[in-house]
Amino acid sequence: MKKRAWIAFFDESGVSLLPEVRRTYAPRGRTPLLRHRLNWKRAGMAAALGYHAADPERGPRLCFHLKPGSYDTTSLIEVLEQIRTFYAGEPMVLVWDGLSAHWSRGMRAWVAEQDWLTLERLPAYAPELNPVELLWSAIKTRELANLGGDHLADVVDAAERGIHRVCSSEQLPWSFLAHTGLTIHPQTPQN
Repeated sequence: MKKRAWIAFFDESGVSLLPEVRRTYAPRGRTPLLRHRLNWKRAGMAAALGYHAADPERGPRLCFHLKPGSYDTTSLIEVLEQIRTFYAGEPMVLVWDGLSAHWSRGMRAWVAEQDWLTLERLPAYAPELNPVELLWSAIKTRELANLGGDHLADVVDAAERGIHRVCSSEQLPWSFLAHTGLTIHPQTPQN
């Protein structure tokens, strides 16, 4: 049995030049207009939010990856290699959803060769169990809200600012983990 040091939740999302429309305030009689380029250029975002199963003092760690386009099996393997480096090659249980690229033949073959990684699948239709979904929501409702960038780089920069905001907070990553309702660090039983 593999020693399990880190438990990390993983998810992907995307951003594009089409703005995330959110409610806003405006003076009475002046409806705000949101101007943007009708363009489908997209960037993919992936993140792993992990915590150390045995040592809560180490705190949560967030690994973020950004790339043009969307993710496939090959690019996800590259992200997992980055995660391995980020978590210093320590053993990890990675929890993710049922995306076809997560369970493809190529991914299963690659994971079988990894001694540091164990994969677990989230139940179908249960995004509330993945704290990374809350990360995407936090970024899209603040940094990306009503952002009509002229270039994809504008939107990517805003997403990176959101990631830096979350990482600079000691409370936000823990709150994302706690919001799932999962027991993060169970109490040791008293004899």
